[in-house]
Amino acid sequence: MADTNNSLEHLFAENVFSDETMRQRLPKNVYQAFCKIREGQEPMSPALADVIANAMKDWAIEKGATHFCHWFQPMTGRTAEKHDSFISPTADGAVVMEFSGKALSQGEPDASSLPSGGLRATFEARGYTAWDCTSPVFVKEDGGKVVLCIPSAFCSYTGLALDKKTPLLRSMEALNKQALRLLRLLGNTTSQRVDATLGAEQEYFLIDKKFYEQRLDLILTGRTLIGAASPRGQEMDDHYFGALDARVAAYMRELNDELWKLGVTAKTQHNEVAPAQYELAPIFATINVACDHNQLVMEAMQKVASKHDFVCLLHEKPFAGLNGSGKHLNWSISTDDGINLLDPGKTPHESLIFLLMLCAVVRAVDKYAKLLRASVATAGNEHRLGANEAPPAIISVFLGDQLGDIFEQLGKDGEITCKQGGKLELGVSTLPPFPLDSTDRNRTSPFAFTGNKFEFRMPGSSIAPSGPAFCLNAMVADVFAEIADELEDIEIKTEEIPQKVRDILKRIVAENGRVVFNGDNYSDDWVDEAAKRGLPNTPSAPEALSNLDNESIFSLFERHGVLSREELTARTEILLEAYSMQVNVEALTQLRMLQKQVMPIANKFAGRLATTVGSLTAVEQNAIPQRELLSQICSLISELTQGMEELKQAIAESQEVKDFIEQANAYRETVLPAMARVRAASDLLEDVIDSRCWGLPSYAEMLFLR
Repeated sequence: MADTNNSLEHLFAENVFSDETMRQRLPKNVYQAFCKIREGQEPMSPALADVIANAMKDWAIEKGATHFCHWFQPMTGRTAEKHDSFISPTADGAVVMEFSGKALSQGEPDASSLPSGGLRATFEARGYTAWDCTSPVFVKEDGGKVVLCIPSAFCSYTGLALDKKTPLLRSMEALNKQALRLLRLLGNTTSQRVDATLGAEQEYFLIDKKFYEQRLDLILTGRTLIGAASPRGQEMDDHYFGALDARVAAYMRELNDELWKLGVTAKTQHNEVAPAQYELAPIFATINVACDHNQLVMEAMQKVASKHDFVCLLHEKPFAGLNGSGKHLNWSISTDDGINLLDPGKTPHESLIFLLMLCAVVRAVDKYAKLLRASVATAGNEHRLGANEAPPAIISVFLGDQLGDIFEQLGKDGEITCKQGGKLELGVSTLPPFPLDSTDRNRTSPFAFTGNKFEFRMPGSSIAPSGPAFCLNAMVADVFAEIADELEDIEIKTEEIPQKVRDILKRIVAENGRVVFNGDNYSDDWVDEAAKRGLPNTPSAPEALSNLDNESIFSLFERHGVLSREELTARTEILLEAYSMQVNVEALTQLRMLQKQVMPIANKFAGRLATTVGSLTAVEQNAIPQRELLSQICSLISELTQGMEELKQAIAESQEVKDFIEQANAYRETVLPAMARVRAASDLLEDVIDSRCWGLPSYAEMLFLR
C-alpha cells in the first residue's frame, strides 16, 4: 500500500508558487526583498518584478502552462480571467516564451461589460488588474489546459474599485492599523501586524447529471421552481453525518486532491442535514487568502462533480421544504507573532486584551447590525434565512454560559469571576471522563462565539465571502479606533489605562449588551424579545440593501479608506439590480416550464382521463372516481392558467419600474408571491398526474437516486 502521508505531503500545494518554491527558485536577496514587499514594508521595483516573473514563468511552463491570466473577482460574485500566452514573436519569425514584470504586476481587461453600478459607461472600457502579492500565485488545470493564475485586484481607469478583493485588502489595512494602536496602548510592543483570519465552511448539494439536464429551472437558476415534495425528506434525521455513498466518496476524494494541489487545506467533509446535501470545511487562513480559496473551492466542486456525472448545486435553496445551504464564516484576529486575540485562554476574566477584543466585536455587531445583514442579502439567501434551518434576519451574538456570565459581570462593579468547565462522565467504565467545554454551541445564532473565533452563520452558500469579510473587518476596526482614541487622551496616565479599559467595557455592556442572546434564535419568542430590545429585523433583501444608503455606513467606509461614497453607492445599485435580475430570470423560467411542459402534460392527461370517463359511462360502469379526478385536474389547470396570467402581468409591471430599490421591492412583493401561487397549482398537478406522463425528474429521484 502507498504511503498516504508521503503522497499527500508531495501533493499538497504542488500547483502553488508557494513560499517554499520561491525560496528554491529566487535568488536569496530577491526572495528577502519580496518578503518585505509582501509585508508592505517596501514597494515593488520593475527590476525585481522582472526576476520574479521570469521564475514564475519557468515554474509554470514546467507544469505545462502555456498561458497566464490575472485572476480577479468582479462584482458578479464569481471569478474572471483573460488568458494571454507566454509566446512572443522574434525577428526571424519564431517565438520565445516571455513573461515580464510589467505583465505580472498589471493587466488590462475590459471593464465595461462587468457590473460597475454606473462607475463605468459602456464606451469607457479601460480597467486595470493589479497583482495581489499577499495571495499565492497558482496554476490551474482545465480540460487539459494549464494556466498560470495571478490573484489580482480590479479597478477602473479612474482608480475606483470594481471588485470584491480591493475593499477586502483595504479593510485588512484598516483593521491592522487600529488593532496595533490598541495593542500598543495595552503594553504589547512586539507584534508588528494584526490580520483577520477566516475559515469558510461550504455547504452544497449533489444531484445526478441526467436529472439536472432535464430541469430547465436548475440549468438556468440553480433552484427548482416547481416540484412536489418527496414522501420522504429530511425528517428521519438519518442523512446528517451518515456513511458516505461510494460514488459521493469517490467525488470527495478527487475534490480533496484538486484542492490540496491548489494549497487549499480542505479538512472536514460529511453528509449534511438534507438528503443529497454535503459540507466541506477548510482550516483557517489569512482572510484574503481564505476568500480566494473559497472561490477555488466552489469552482472545483462544480468541475469535479461533472467528472463523476454529478452536478454540484451551490444555490441557497435548491429544493423547497428542505434545508438550504450556507457558508459559515469562522472569523478571528491574530498577530504576526502567533497570538490569537480572541483566544480566552484558561482565565478569560483576567485577560484585559481578550475582554477588550471580545467586547469591541460585540459593540461592532450591534452598532453596524444593518450593514452585517446587508452584506449577505441576495435573492437566494432570502429563501433560507429564518426558515428553521438558518439564523433569522435578526442580528444577535451568542457568547455562551461562561463568557456570557463574564460579559454581564463587566457591566457591574466588583471582582470578576469565571465559571469552570468541569468533567463529563458517561457512565461507562471503558469510556474515560473528558473535559467539558465552558459552553455549549448554538446552531441557531447568526453570530456565535465558538471557542477562539466568531462564526458568522448568515452568509449563503453561493456568496463571495469577501463581501461580508470586508464589512466585518471595517466594523471592528471602527470600534477599535473609538477605543484607541479614548485611551490616547493626553490626560490619561499609563497606569490608569486598565481602569479606563474597565470603564469602557462597562459602557459597552450597557450600550450594546442588547445584542447578546444565548437562547433559541428560531423561536417566535425571540422575535418579540428582539423587537423589545430595539434590534432590527430585516427579512427582505431589498430592504436590507436599501439600508446601505445611510450616512453612518458611508462615514464608516470613508473613515477607514475601505470604500468611497461613490463606490458604496455603486455596489448597492449592483446588488439591488442583481436581486431583480435573478427573480426576473426565475419567473421567466418558471413560466417557460409551465407553458411548454406542465400545461401540455396536464391537458394531455385530462384528455386521456376524459376518454376513460366516456368509455366507462358508455358501458354503464361507475366513473365517479375518474370524474372527480378529472374535475380536480381541470380546476387546477384553470387555476394555473389564471396564475400564469397574473405572473406575466407582475413581471411586466416590475420590469417597467426604473428605481433600483422600488424595482427590487416590486419583484419581491408581486412577482415572488405570483410564482408561489402558480407553483402550488403545478405541484398539486404533479401529485395527481401519472408519473410516467409527468416527464420531469421528481424530488424523490433527484434527492435519493445515485
